[in-house]
Parts: sequence; structure tokens; C-alpha cells
Amino acid sequence: MSNQIKTFIFLAFLTAIILFFGRALGGEQGLIIAFILALMMNIGSYWFSDKIVLAMYQAREVSEQEAPFLHQIVEELARKAGIPKPKIYILPQDVPNAFATGRNPNTGVVAVTEGILKILSQEELKGVLAHEIGHIKNRDILIQTIAATLAGVIMFVASMVRWAVIFGFGRSDEEDGGNPLLALVMAIVAPIAAMLIQLAISRSREYLADETGAALCGNPEYLASALEKLDAYSRHMGAAQVSPATAHMFIVNPLRGESLMALFSTHPPIQERIRRLREMRYSF
Repeated sequence: MSNQIKTFIFLAFLTAIILFFGRALGGEQGLIIAFILALMMNIGSYWFSDKIVLAMYQAREVSEQEAPFLHQIVEELARKAGIPKPKIYILPQDVPNAFATGRNPNTGVVAVTEGILKILSQEELKGVLAHEIGHIKNRDILIQTIAATLAGVIMFVASMVRWAVIFGFGRSDEEDGGNPLLALVMAIVAPIAAMLIQLAISRSREYLADETGAALCGNPEYLASALEKLDAYSRHMGAAQVSPATAHMFIVNPLRGESLMALFSTHPPIQERIRRLREMRYSF
């Protein structure tokens, strides 16, 4: 529940920034244009996200005959989650990782790399798959799309505010206390704040998927042990060939070596995730 509340608060912050810019611009036309452009960009990615990312990584759907153990685990977890059984795909990559996609539970997809199938035990794999099904159950693709849309509006409106202040199209100091200098400062700071909030939402949803996954598989240690193993292998094998645009989807950040600070990471620190999961053992 705490991570759900955090997500709501982060989205509220993004909305508040947009409202501030609406006042700074002195009208609604800029906001309307920004919303239309942001929706056009993000609805398309939301609607076709599963097809785009699966094609990007040359993922192949596997039948129940090809991978009976995978289908058995996914079917059991989906039943516990109260969602339709997701499709199962395998990525031809040796780096161990996994992700989930699909715009809603009815179109859910769980994808795992060939590498993860080689190194995890059945219990650890169950923990990973439970985490991914947690993303589907919690509708995280939708949440991320909303966050991306709001952040996109802020980026667009911030650009409009900067040009408006530079060319004197904003409100004057006498009109409702409007301050062009403050608007300009906010137009520089707000996009950075929007990006940080968007990343914070991503980290919050990872924590929530960990909690949901632990509850679905019935033992937080399954996922904690899997994360330890995935962390060790990723350190040894290095970064995978992954697009930064999709890095947030994976259970372990495949580009973490490129992250200068945790603040700018799409994932929470793995050791913190493991600690939280192991603390959950006492509630089971």
C-alpha cells in the first residue's frame, strides 16, 4: 500500500508542475497542445509496447510442449494473481534477465532470457516470474505510460515557457503577481524534477512488484535468492545489449553500469530489494 501511495503522490507532483506552468503561460492553449502531443507519442507506445519490445529483442513465443515447466509455473501464479495466463517468450540472450509487458492483464506477456533459465533453480525462477506477473497484475505499463505522458507535457510546456519569457509573451509582473524570472527558473528546473519523479515512480513500482511477487509465490526468499544470483552474474558478465528506452522493464537493471547515481536509476538498489524481501519472511 505504501508504494501505491508513493506512486499517487509522485503523479500528483507531476500534475502540480503542469498546473504551475499553465498559470505561468497565462492560458490553457499551451497545455492542450502539450497534452495532445504527449498523448500521441505515448498512447502509441502503450498500445504496441508488447509487439515493439518483443520484436526488438527477437523474442520467440514458446508453447507448452516446448517449455512445460515454465507454463506450469506461470499458470499457477496467474491463477493466484487472478489474471489470465500471460503468453511466454524467450529472448536469445545469455545475460540472465526477465521482463513483463502488455497493456493490461488480458494482453500480458512474460519474457525470460535463455541465460536466466540456465542459472536459476525452479524456486528462484518462480520468484522471478511472480515478480513479473506482479507487474502485470499492478498494471505497471499503464502507470509508466501515464507518468511518461505527464513528464512529456512538462518537457514541452517548459520549452514554451522559456521562449515565452525570452520574447516577453508571458504575464507581466502586474498581472496576478506573475514573475517571468521565476517562470524561467522553473522552466529549467521542472524538466529535471519531472525526470527524477518519473524514475522514482519506476523504482516504486519495482518495490511493489517485489512485494506482490513474494506474496504470489508464497516465499520471499525465492526472489531474494534469485536477485542475489542475477546481481552476481550481471557483475561478472557486464551490461547486456539493451536499449535504454526499455531498460526499466527488466527485473535487474541491464545498464546499471552507466548509472552515475542511484537517483538517476530506473531500479532500486538490489541489496535494498533483497533486504526488504528477507524482512518480509516474518510476515509469511
